[in-house]
Amino acid sequence: MARKGDSYENRVTGERAVVLRGDEDSDGEPALVHLVVTPGGAVAAEHYHPSVQERFRVVAGRLGTRLDGVEGTLSVGEEATVPPGMPHDWWNAGDTEASVIVELTPADPRFPEMIATVFGLANAGRTNAKGMPNLLQLALIATEFADVIVFTKPPAVVQKALFGALAPIARRRGYRGIYPEYLEPHARTGPDPEVARLAGI
Repeated sequence: MARKGDSYENRVTGERAVVLRGDEDSDGEPALVHLVVTPGGAVAAEHYHPSVQERFRVVAGRLGTRLDGVEGTLSVGEEATVPPGMPHDWWNAGDTEASVIVELTPADPRFPEMIATVFGLANAGRTNAKGMPNLLQLALIATEFADVIVFTKPPAVVQKALFGALAPIARRRGYRGIYPEYLEPHARTGPDPEVARLAGI
């Protein structure tokens, strides 16, 4: 679960997320997150969410996007909506921090669990330079969070066969899909007042 003020940071990918409204305090409304991406920062890999819609609204800097294969750039005041099932990728497209309000519909408690797990692995030095874990770890992450996130590479049919074969090996070698030590927020902080105002809370 996530609540207002929870903060998560990925020191490998250059992402920092502060919860403005989490699943714990959403009362049926979408979750809201203030995402800050450092210059050169990017999400780990192209992916889609099976049941969550994301809406990105840029409040500072520039965010590069690839939505369903089409590349573009969002500047201040611009936004993009990513429906469930749409492959997407994004990165900081400028020389300064990109500050983005991300709306997640519905506010699913599994989403922050996935973020905390992937960020935790990266911060522990258990990913590559782009923030992706090795194949054995990825097999368990992809299986554990298949309801939340699906990476587009390798192709789905390959993932099903490959990850199915690798998962038992990964477990025998001590890998897990969820690490309880990674699930706690990295910090508690007061959201930026101006960003909270822009987000309507």
